[in-house]
Amino acid sequence: MATQNRVALVTGASRGIGRGIAVELGRARLRVAIAYRTNKISAERVLGELRSLGTESLAIATDVTDPARVAEMLDQVVRHFGRLDILVNNVGNFEWKPVFDSTFSEWQAIFHSNLSSVFHTCKGALPIMRHQRWGRIINVGAVGAERAFGQAKISAFAAAKAAVVAFSRSLALEEARYGITVNVVNPATMDDKELSLEEAERISDARFPVGRPATAEDVAQAVKFFASEEAAFVTGQVLNVSGGWML
Repeated sequence: MATQNRVALVTGASRGIGRGIAVELGRARLRVAIAYRTNKISAERVLGELRSLGTESLAIATDVTDPARVAEMLDQVVRHFGRLDILVNNVGNFEWKPVFDSTFSEWQAIFHSNLSSVFHTCKGALPIMRHQRWGRIINVGAVGAERAFGQAKISAFAAAKAAVVAFSRSLALEEARYGITVNVVNPATMDDKELSLEEAERISDARFPVGRPATAEDVAQAVKFFASEEAAFVTGQVLNVSGGWML
């Protein structure tokens, strides 16, 4: 992966998938900014991991559903690093709740977190990337989102992630002539360390032909490819990191 002093920004990077992506990009010798909302302790822990790899890094507290704070975040990144090349949109709240029991404010909160945040960060990053004539935008969806999957009790989440795919493909068409690619990585259910061994085995047997849930590292490898120089001719694509689930 030829980095050429590239700078990556990963949202929701204080834990889980975001942390895994940030650390993997750090291993690839990119300079990395991590964005988080409230968990400063965890963000500083990730910052320590990045710096132990010799990665120039920066942590920014923000709220990616707020366009004003997104603008401040992007300004911090450019002032610190001088550029922004790779944007990874990883933020996305999730809640199990049937439509019958959901309020409109809960519906809006899921959409703002999973979809509006992507609009705000992409909208803010585009002028920077257009000026550079180079950019990589990778949005994190959910397995099956490209088929507008349905599952009980996650209607808002499923609808928002399907919209992320449609948005990403439309943006890919609009920005291709500026050297900006836009792709989606759809992770399956993540490996949950709080599950018992019996529960993990039951989930794996039922859902994943490869025999285990996804890890943050699995997702990070897919993101790293889309962020690379080698992926210059790949845009508007959706990659399910699912171990064969939902084929």
